[in-house]
Amino acid sequence: MEISLNGPLDSPVVVAAFEGWNDAGEAASSAVAHLAELSGAREIGAVDPEEFYDYQVNRPMISLDERGASSIEWRTTRLLAGRLPDARDLVLIRGIEPSIRWRGFTREILSACQSVGASTVVLLGALLADTPHGRDLPVTGVSESSDLTDRLRLEPSTYAGPTGILGVLAEALGNAGLPVVSYWASVPYYVSQPPNPKAVLALLRRVEEAADIAIDTAELPEESLAWERAVDEMVADDEELAEMVGQLEAQTDSDRLESASGDSIAEEFERYLRRRRSEGSG
Repeated sequence: MEISLNGPLDSPVVVAAFEGWNDAGEAASSAVAHLAELSGAREIGAVDPEEFYDYQVNRPMISLDERGASSIEWRTTRLLAGRLPDARDLVLIRGIEPSIRWRGFTREILSACQSVGASTVVLLGALLADTPHGRDLPVTGVSESSDLTDRLRLEPSTYAGPTGILGVLAEALGNAGLPVVSYWASVPYYVSQPPNPKAVLALLRRVEEAADIAIDTAELPEESLAWERAVDEMVADDEELAEMVGQLEAQTDSDRLESASGDSIAEEFERYLRRRRSEGSG
């Protein structure tokens, strides 16, 4: 992959998300799209789709310009570079989980991260889970970097089973010496269709912590409240669903009460203070 930069980047943070298995409710890809708009990102490179994608699964798209002329866009994984208002450089990777040649795809992404001089790589994903929409949506963070694990107070991963391209990339990037952290937002399985601004917002909060940056979340907090109210109305119209959601809420509240500790309360308070500072600077 050729990288085209106007000039060198200053220790950029790389944030990546991939559509498909890793992107429930399109929360992860929407978080990267928000960062692209916020930072004025422009394309600096793209993966050759011929090498990694099955076009019967990820079909090309026909678009029309203002004169009515048509053109075909070959969907692929693209790299974009932008800069936040505080002058922090970002490199964003947004694309589709590859259909074939995962190891070759991983080498392409690793090479790109090394070429732009990535200081930290943040991988974003979202999964369907037994979590109620009316509570904070859990975000699980995982890193093999001891520095990131300590700074972000991450718990060791206990997962064993099938993985997606995020798991493969995390291992390869970490083995190459890049500080990398993966964040997974839990999306309520009973309301899995996009958009899900609440999950997007939860992921962006974690990007703030990992990259030590302030992110203008714009209308996302208001959109999250509106989304939650809309789901409340949907649930209220279905007695069986309402009972199930009530059980999820009771279980969630019980679990959080049992796990509450001085350290976890202090951690949540620190996150609250960081959030207030970022909102004040936005």
